[in-house]
Amino acid sequence: MLKKRSIVSCIILSLVTCGLYSIFWWININNEFAEKNNENINGGMTIFLTIMTCGIYGLIWNYKMGDNIAQSGGKNEGPLYLILFLLGFGIVSLALMQCQENDLCNIK
Repeated sequence: MLKKRSIVSCIILSLVTCGLYSIFWWININNEFAEKNNENINGGMTIFLTIMTCGIYGLIWNYKMGDNIAQSGGKNEGPLYLILFLLGFGIVSLALMQCQENDLCNIK
């Protein structure tokens, strides 16, 4: 089930916890869209694969999240998420994904 979150709070928590909250945030966004699209993709496994591939899987994941969001009814911004992640602004791509999720929650 998609969950509406305060983007500002998520960013502040990510900064205060030195990025630990952003991992939790990443896992939740992944799991919520996977559940919405009836897919079996574990958010914890995406973090594990990103670490094991030195960030390469994170690039793939960011791009694919555009497709997952579009499949749920949002806009496909996968290339933007990919570019932001490549430039070191992964938290901004998470914020944009959360914005799409919040918009989808408002539609219901």
